[in-house]
Amino acid sequence: MKLPASLLCAAAAAVLSFSAHAQTAKPDLAKGAALYGQVCVACHAADGNSTTPANPKIARQHPEYLVKQLQEFKSGKRDNAVMKGFASALSDEDMRNIAYWLADQKATTGFATEKDLVRAGERIYRGGIPDRQIAACAGCHGPTGSGIPAQYPRLSGQHAEYTRTQLNAFRAGARNNNAQMTGVAAKMNDMEIKAVSDYIAGLR
Repeated sequence: MKLPASLLCAAAAAVLSFSAHAQTAKPDLAKGAALYGQVCVACHAADGNSTTPANPKIARQHPEYLVKQLQEFKSGKRDNAVMKGFASALSDEDMRNIAYWLADQKATTGFATEKDLVRAGERIYRGGIPDRQIAACAGCHGPTGSGIPAQYPRLSGQHAEYTRTQLNAFRAGARNNNAQMTGVAAKMNDMEIKAVSDYIAGLR
């Protein structure tokens, strides 16, 4: 049975209206805190400042970035079996509530530990490697690693081990949800990745 065009248009308008409302509805931070405590706390700590170097610090991260990553874990675009399991249990609204609660948490500072590599890491972060057309990290993530909301994640104080793992994954093609980062990491060697990851840990 064919539906009248007017009904189809009305249905489409209702779907678009619902989608727009979902994007603009004010996040419920209390629900976000409760869900975080149920789903995320074991790996990312009570306030989002993970103490395990393999797990990222996500306190004060841009909420738009967190929502995007959770959606891509859920869809499989970003491949991680553990995170896919958790993200699959969350609705888009749940993700927004958690992400905005995390954005409201205070981030802890970190420290660079590789003294011999600090200067190399700083050069790469602030100036890139021009002769190999490797862009400066600061161009997208800011001079202090604060990032740009909705576009580039906050890096300041992130565990060096986690950053190094992600850069290696981008370089190998194992993480393929950001073509720009894949292109950057593909041109970097192990020492450069280690140096810039350690430098990022001490940014503030």
